[in-house]
Order: sequence, then C-alpha cells, then structure tokens
Amino acid sequence: MNKKFLGASALILSIAMAGGAQAADGDAAADSGELEGIIVTGTRTTGLRAVDSPAPITVLDSTALSRVGQTDLIQAIAQNVPSFNAQAFGGDTANLTLSAKLRGLSPNHALVLINGKRRHGTANLAVLGGPFQGGAAADLNFISLGAVSHIEVLQEGAAAQYGSDAIAGVINIILKDDPEGGGATASAGKYMSGGGETADLTLNVGFAPFENSYLNLSYQTRYHDYSFRGDVDPRVTNTPFNITSTSRLSRYPQLVNHPDFPYMNRIAGDAEYRLNIGSYNFGITLGEVEVYSFGTYGDKYASGYQNYRVPSLIIGRDGSIPRPFGFSPREVINETDYAATFGLKTKTEDGWNVDIATTYGKDNVSVYVKDSFNRSLYIDTSTATTPGFSPTDFYNGAFIFSQWTSQIDVSKEYDVGMAAPMNVAFGAEYRREEYEIKPGDPASRYKEGSQSYPGFQFTDAGKHDRRSYAVYGNVALSPSEPLKLDLAARYEHFSDFGDTFIVKGTGRYDFNEMIAIRGTASTGFRAPTLAESYYSATNVSPTSAFVQLPPNSAAAALVGVNGLDPEKSRNFSVGFVAHPGYGITATLDIYQINIKDRIVGSGSLFGSGGDINIPAVRAAIIANGNVLDPTVTQTGINIFTNGLNTRTRGAELVVTTMTDLADMGSIQWSLTGNLTDTKVTKIAKPPAQLAGASLFDLTAIGNLETTSPDYRFVLGALWTWDKLSVNLKETLYGPASRYDSRTGCPLTTGTTLPTCFKNKIDATFITDLEISYRVLEPVKITIGANNLFNKYPDKLNPLYRDTFLRGNANGFVTQYPTFSSFGINGGYYYGKIAYTF
Repeated sequence: MNKKFLGASALILSIAMAGGAQAADGDAAADSGELEGIIVTGTRTTGLRAVDSPAPITVLDSTALSRVGQTDLIQAIAQNVPSFNAQAFGGDTANLTLSAKLRGLSPNHALVLINGKRRHGTANLAVLGGPFQGGAAADLNFISLGAVSHIEVLQEGAAAQYGSDAIAGVINIILKDDPEGGGATASAGKYMSGGGETADLTLNVGFAPFENSYLNLSYQTRYHDYSFRGDVDPRVTNTPFNITSTSRLSRYPQLVNHPDFPYMNRIAGDAEYRLNIGSYNFGITLGEVEVYSFGTYGDKYASGYQNYRVPSLIIGRDGSIPRPFGFSPREVINETDYAATFGLKTKTEDGWNVDIATTYGKDNVSVYVKDSFNRSLYIDTSTATTPGFSPTDFYNGAFIFSQWTSQIDVSKEYDVGMAAPMNVAFGAEYRREEYEIKPGDPASRYKEGSQSYPGFQFTDAGKHDRRSYAVYGNVALSPSEPLKLDLAARYEHFSDFGDTFIVKGTGRYDFNEMIAIRGTASTGFRAPTLAESYYSATNVSPTSAFVQLPPNSAAAALVGVNGLDPEKSRNFSVGFVAHPGYGITATLDIYQINIKDRIVGSGSLFGSGGDINIPAVRAAIIANGNVLDPTVTQTGINIFTNGLNTRTRGAELVVTTMTDLADMGSIQWSLTGNLTDTKVTKIAKPPAQLAGASLFDLTAIGNLETTSPDYRFVLGALWTWDKLSVNLKETLYGPASRYDSRTGCPLTTGTTLPTCFKNKIDATFITDLEISYRVLEPVKITIGANNLFNKYPDKLNPLYRDTFLRGNANGFVTQYPTFSSFGINGGYYYGKIAYTF
C-alpha cells in the first residue's frame, strides 16, 4: 500500500505541476522571492538578483529552512538542496559531529561563510572509513536556525574568489539584522519506530540599542536522545558458531536479566546530545562608516554507544569478574565552539567601497569514555587473592582547532561605456590556523588503554600551525546588454606548501527574456587540513585495533607515505536558464570537477587477521609507539594519502512555478534534482613497502564512487490558503552501494574475493509532509513528518552479515548500510508552535 501511495503521490504532483504551469498567468506566477532576492555570493557586483546570476545560486530564506522536521541547519539545507548530502551516521566520535558534502565531494571542499566571512572548521576529524571520511569542515550545527535570515548556496567552484578550498562551492549564511521584532519556536518529535526523542526551543529578538544601529540576538537549545536500529548480539546467544565462546549465554545465564538482552550491543543508532547555541549580529552607522560585529557561541555534550564488551573480557588473577553483565562503553565529548568578527565598511569620496574585518574562531573538543574499563590495568593490579582496579570513566584527551582570519575587500564601479558599469574588486587575506591534540589521563593510556577508545598517547599529542596570505582581483563587466562576464584570479601562499595561482571565468548570455546560457571554468588548490596531516589515535573494537597514522610521521614513512601534498582541481560547468512563460523558471547546470592528488583515507591495511597481512604495517605500529589490545584478532592501520585522482560529473535541475487558486489560495510548485557520478581515474602505484597490496581497497574506492545516491529528485508543492499551509515533498533517492568485508576487500583480487560482499540500497521514495495553521495572527501551530511512511534502506547483504556471525566477531549487530543518505532510523514525526512579534 505504501508503494502504491508513494507512486501515486509522485504522479499527482507531476500532473499538478504541469497543470499549474498552464493555469498560472503572468501576474499570479511571478518569480518567487528567493529568485528575486538580491545576492552577495558568487559576484562582487551589487544589486544582482539570483535569477540573473551568471553562476548557479540557490537561495533559502528562513521560511524554507523552517519547513523541515529536524531543527539543525545541516538537515534544513539538505532537505532543500539535492546536491547537498547530509551524513546520517558516523563511526566513533564522527557520530558525535555529523557533517555534509556538496556535489558529491568531501565536506572539506565546500567553504562556509557567515555574512561573507570565513567560518572555522571543527576539531573533530571524521577518521573511520565512510563517504565523509576526512571531513573537518565548519560544523553548521553551531549556527542557530533562528539567527539565519537566508542562505546562499553557490554551486560551483569559487576558489579564486573566496579561498583556494572552495572547490565544490560556497555556503554563505546571512544572519538576521532586524532592529525590531522577533519570535519563539518550540518543537518536539521522535522516530516512529522508537528513540530519537527531540526537543528544541529557539528564540530571536531584534532591537536598536542606539540611533542608526541594530542588534539581533538568537538562542537555541536542543536535546536529542539515542536511537537503536541494531539486531540481536550473537555473542550472548547460543548459536552453532559460538559453542566454544566464553561469552555464550549458557556460560553467563544472568545476561537474560539485563534490560537490553538480547540486544546488548547498542552501537547501531543515533548518539545522544544536548546543544546550546547563541549568536549576535550588530551594526551601527557613524557618519560614512558602518561598524559591525557578529559572533556565535555554543556548547555541546554528546554521547554515543560503542561495542558491548562481554563479561569474560576482563577476569582478574583472582578469578574476579568486575562486570558480570559485561559493559557498554560510551564515547562522550564536551565541546565549546565560538567565533567573533569585527569590521567596518565605508565608501570613500571617490567611490571605493572598503570592507575591513578580522575573525577569530575556535573549536575545543574534550573526549571521554564512560562506563568502560582498562583491561590490562585491572589485571595487572589484581593478585591471586585480591581483585584489581580500573576507573570506569576516563579523560582521553582533546582536539583543539583555531583560526584567525583578517581581510580587506575593496570595490568600485566604473562607467566605461558598456551596457552596465564595470565592477572592479580586489583584496587581501591573512590566515593563521592551529591544531592541537592533548594526551589522555594515565589510566586511559595504560598499555592498550580504555576499552572502545584509548586515550591519546604522548606520541599522538602535539601542536601544529600554519600561516597563509592571499591577494585576489575580480572584474565583472557587461560588454552588451545580454552578456555578463566575471573574471577572478587569486594568489595564495602557505607556510607549509608554498605558492599557488588560481583563476576563474564566468559568463552568461541572455538570448532573450526566455532563455539564457551560462558557464564557468576555474581552477582550485586545497592544502590538507592540519587534522588530516597530524591526527593520530587508535581505533578499536572488541576484536580489532587499528592505528590512524599521521601522514607526516616517521612511522608513516615505513609504509611509503611521506606527508601529504595539496590537491589541485579543475572545474567546468555549463548551464541554461529558461523563462518559458506561465510563471515557470527553470535552470539546468551540468558540471565536471577533476581533482588531482585527492586526499582520501586509505583502506584497512592489515598487520594481522586480514586476507593480506603486511609486515611493514606491523613495523609502523611499533614505530608509532602504540600498544594494542592483546585480545584482538585483527590489527592494522589507516592513513590519509594523496594516492588518487577523481573525476566528478553531474547535473543540477531547478524548476519552479505557481498556481493561483483564487479564493482557495495558491500552490508553489518545485522540481529540483541532482545527478552525480564520481570515478577514480588514477590510482597511484603502491609503495614498495606494500608489495602485493595497495593503499586502497574496494571499500575505500566505493566510499568515493558509489555510496552517494546516483541521483536525487525532489518534487514539492506548497499550498497556502488563508491561515492554512500544507507542504508536501516527494524525494526519490537513487541507488547506492559499496563492497564490504570483515577481513578486507583488496583491489588486487577484484570482486571475486569470497569474503567481500556488495551492500546496496535500491532507489527509494521518501515522503515529507507538513501542515501549519495560524490560530492567531502571531501564533502558528505545525505538525509534520519526515519520511512519512517510515521507509528504511535495504538491509545489509545476509552473506556479509553471516561472516560476522560465523566468526562470532565484534558482536556485529548492524542491519542497515550506514552510508544511507536518508538514514537508518525510519520516519520522524514532530510538532511545533511558533510565536512572532
């Protein structure tokens, strides 16, 4: 029934949209405010509308951002921009800081701006394998939805204009600057299948503390509870494959009294978090000078379950079992994130617009493990007659990242006899970045360390910095009425990677009022983040221990990696803009992005317990000073490296129109879509130290090529009638897949390896519905659902899951592919009440 309804709703929306195009007259179907709005991203020209932009720009106002169930900014953008793919699940601490990526590239390839100024990245690097591995971009969840006026998403390479790392595009978040009014929104929701209870309160107020000034303040507090979508833990049941296991239920019958039995391993699901964020946006005009400042501050507590540890894992020399029910460690972070910008704008007597600003931002992530044990510490402190000792809570260290950026931007319009004034802009930027890892407490570091997440060793710890400066120039001109050109160049110098010179050229030609063509060619240069270069830690499960080697270390050289090089990119795009009448606006942009020496995470390189075991890996672990858990059966390393070239091709479609229903209101129709295809075009020859193996396996290649949906289309209808509004969206996610294995999927063996299996997600329709009613002029109530029919991705390949069951390994309970773009939790249902003044 669900499938029939889904197909029917998609068909109805398609027919209605076509009918709306015929029914709407020119006045009733005027361009939406989003298209008519003046943009500041992707051009230095003032007064340019999104609909007239030479570059593809998606503008999301605060109303569009609020029409989603989840109240975090990542989901608000992802549900409105098909090429923006949000992370639903992460491994280890990456599950506590979810990220997103634009146009199928890395999170690090999209530059985030606040009011046009660069935002600092997160200190919590996504380490474990997956499509978001290596992500250390700005954490958008530290920006309150209530603070946002609108967002401009530039969907093309803009490195020459904004910074050498803006390869996929730019997300410019414009804060509210209203000097009066405000509002409050309270919301609550949960998953239909249980868990994920969420509560949120968002406040916003604007006032004018002085004449010719504004101060806009926002505050948001949000709580999200755990969810669980795992299966029975095979280690604590009696199966034909664990007859000799010391954790078998027949040996520990008391486990049946545990409230979670037999679902002991709670790792498959959302983390719990509590988030408090505030922001301000201030400006005052003093004569010819505007002084401005804006900033954010947030603190977050997040906790994620790790793999359950069985009772038999820790037995003292006296025979004592300190945890007769076993234990479920939790990784916990306490995070503070803040940034502030101070600047001034003025216009000189001869017409030059000058903007000078400085921004400092910092993210501090303290990592803890709760409800855990240090196995070796307990055993080593026990005797034949007395039990041992181990803390249950550990401080494991901290990640800290800071960024200080100062810049000056200057522009002026010249009347040179063309169809429009020529805009000349230039500027300079200085940036200093610092990344630090602090060691954990002694108990977290003793031998193999605390279970689930060992504390950072002194060999992991360190402080690293980088300085860069850049100058740019930009010329925008219109030689004739239908032709617009925008040319930019940027020189940038990095203290650790030297110089780069990058360029961009954009053009648009309007053949008439109905059709225009636009295109862009640009180059890019992304220096590796400091975290990618220097992060070091040990990642463990009940049966495996893998060291994340820093590429710049002596240990990395033992496997043939001698630091990281910058990425270089070339972007090409061509697009069409159409106004065929009946209020329809349509854009189609086709693009190709080539990245050379792309920085990606390696596959799992095994020292023991894999299909291919490499002596150099064992030597590198020893050289890095890591002591691994003696009870594990698999050891190895992961490392970031430049071993690949990639080519990403795609297309983006936006069609909008409106139907005027006279006394019954109106319907705004939209069809948006994205097709993305990434291919690895070159794999570097394996270093001699890895003879017979490769830095990459099929899983690592799949993270780049096949884990993102091949396509995503969103068909939407927003009906507004008097006090009532109904927003319906039908999203089609294309297929996605990846090869996975318990013991590795080496490239050298292709797909015929008996232990390597393909996990796939078929094309899936997801329905979102929201209904709002304004009960009083200032009060609106809303009910809604994301994933109305509680759809789940296809389950993992049963043969793949069976390898874990037969090996009694890891307490493997995962049922759904964690790379699913629409998550693993099913439907989310919510209610809101909003008050505005």
